[in-house]
Amino acid sequence: MRVVVFRSRFYIFLVILCVVGIVLFFISSYSDPANYNNIIKINKQEVDADGNVKSSDSDKLNHKISDLSNSKVKQHNQKMMNGTKLPRVSYDVHIFYYAWYGNPENDQKYIHWNHEYIKHWDESVAKQYNKFSGRHSPPGDIGANFYPALGPYSSWNKTIIRNHMKQIELSGAGVLAVSWYPPGKADPEGKPSDSAILPIMLAADEFNLKVTFHIEPYKGRTASSVRNDIQYIIDTYSQYPSFYKRRWKGQQLPLFYIYDSYHIDPKDWKEVFMREGKNTIRGTKYDCIAIALLVEEVHASFVTIGGFDGIYTYFAADGFTYGSRRSSWSELKKFSLESSSIFIPSVGPGYIDTRVRPWNSQNTRTRLDGDYYNKGMDIALGLNPAIISITSLNEWHEGTQIEEAIEKEYKDFKYLNYRPHRSDYYLRLTRKWVLKFMKNKRQGSL
Repeated sequence: MRVVVFRSRFYIFLVILCVVGIVLFFISSYSDPANYNNIIKINKQEVDADGNVKSSDSDKLNHKISDLSNSKVKQHNQKMMNGTKLPRVSYDVHIFYYAWYGNPENDQKYIHWNHEYIKHWDESVAKQYNKFSGRHSPPGDIGANFYPALGPYSSWNKTIIRNHMKQIELSGAGVLAVSWYPPGKADPEGKPSDSAILPIMLAADEFNLKVTFHIEPYKGRTASSVRNDIQYIIDTYSQYPSFYKRRWKGQQLPLFYIYDSYHIDPKDWKEVFMREGKNTIRGTKYDCIAIALLVEEVHASFVTIGGFDGIYTYFAADGFTYGSRRSSWSELKKFSLESSSIFIPSVGPGYIDTRVRPWNSQNTRTRLDGDYYNKGMDIALGLNPAIISITSLNEWHEGTQIEEAIEKEYKDFKYLNYRPHRSDYYLRLTRKWVLKFMKNKRQGSL
């Protein structure tokens, strides 16, 4: 009797459980018919950039999560798809930087902004431009076709230096190649600039930038004197965190651009840059990555004979030299692969120097609203180079700058500007290409 009663109660209990389960099922179905609550609980890593579930349950659920298609989730998902977040700057993008400007507030006089008009070497041509003589008269009249947003500044002013580092960071370039002369030496328009290097290096470090040196020509320069320059730079600046080094042939080495290297015979360079040279730096604490300027095709011999580790093209005017001719870059890239050297194409936003060389309009390259720059960058990236160089942040005399510029008129002259875009247009355009370059490198390393 007790067994019968127990069984009856047990069956009743099972029936009640079934009824409760059915009721709860219908309640949950009507309150969440698409089962969104379960989908939302899925780890964000299992949601793709379009909001679709990527977990093993996706075949069953196959629902698009419209509630999660906001920008934050898309950004998160993109990071998950690309791996770790891209850095703010690329140390494979170098930008030429000029610390040679001065003004009365900081330097007792204008330096470089008052650049003289350069006379043509052919007297018959020079006569046609006789009205362009003497010096410019800042602040309204400067030796440039564009006008800087910062005005005619001093390269020794720490506020200006910091502003420049901020602009370079915005561009995405990670290394500034500073135009450099040995202590006590300068270009004909300037003053010794080595004193500006340390403030630049300290400011660069604040913005996670690196500094390398663009060694300029000077009176009496020889292969041996450049070796001394390299030794001085390494001894003086290599202890600072912003001093640029790069892995090359199994070592971490500084890199130096040597402007107008072709004025010295490659056989002389061989004594410094070849391991068997009498005054070699190879295998010493002053070993480095030496980059020669290639102007003509024959200058490739500075790698094969002179011992340079690579070549760069510098000039922003397409076709001005063999090296700056964009159609030559594929051959130069091929040469670098065959010679186990580095090819560094130099890309610029345009070129115009008629405020210092009024007779040189044939080499003007208009910016075409950024299209000239875009085409150069596209060609350079297509070569998959190890490094790209940008000419320049602030070579105002030659109109290659990407630094911020503004509208300005002085008497009967109207300066060029970046309109209809903002004053930082070319910084941001550069950043777009740097990001693409970084993504290309990341995908190529997978």
